[in-house]
Amino acid sequence: MASNNEQQNQAGRHQEVGHKSLLQSDELYQYILETSVYPTEPEPMKELRELTAKHPWNIMTSSADEGQFLNMLLKLMNAKNTMEIGVYTGYSLLATALALPDDGKILAMDINRENYELGLPVIQKAGVAHKIDFKEGPALPVLDQMVAEGKYHGTFDFIFVDADKDNYLNYHERLIELVKVGGVIGYDNTLWNGSVVAPPDAPLRKYVKYYRDFVMKLNKALPADPRIEICMLPVGDGITLCRRIK
Repeated sequence: MASNNEQQNQAGRHQEVGHKSLLQSDELYQYILETSVYPTEPEPMKELRELTAKHPWNIMTSSADEGQFLNMLLKLMNAKNTMEIGVYTGYSLLATALALPDDGKILAMDINRENYELGLPVIQKAGVAHKIDFKEGPALPVLDQMVAEGKYHGTFDFIFVDADKDNYLNYHERLIELVKVGGVIGYDNTLWNGSVVAPPDAPLRKYVKYYRDFVMKLNKALPADPRIEICMLPVGDGITLCRRIK
């Protein structure tokens, strides 16, 4: 039988597998947001976050704490040339654009231009739209062409992937050629709503259950890749940073 402390700890945890925050309690996550994230969130990011919250697919957006993390990471890296696969309304894209110098560049790819254009007025108002080269359509053909041309090898400082989980390993085999040695690839959702530790018969949402195996294959493959060193962080829905070392 569980002790009183164990029962209290369990009661404070999210009861539903699939909750956006991976922390032990909503209160702790809210504390982080109200103490660290919201007081320093740039006004354009706040505006886009609130706009995206009204969209029916808002679960697809990056969380506010992840946006803050990406913005800080890019500044620490002095990143200038970046890529983003999976844009949605552009919250993480805006976090990136605000962190880059005025002559920084982001190659952004998504299959849905309509969602991107929902957030575009906010990005334009923030004065960073000139940094973004948006391409509509699947990313793999674009990446294949870039790899084949050769001139893009090792040219990207940072690449952020928040797209179709069933293609993460396919993306990785191409992106590892395009990111520079010492550069970083960030894969989002690598803890996948906490489902990576859920029992096989757990009552998961259909899309969570479908993509879980693909996420777990990625999580197994990345530590075995000798070309990178990795760090998995419980920020947002889990993000794994891969630093190319060879």
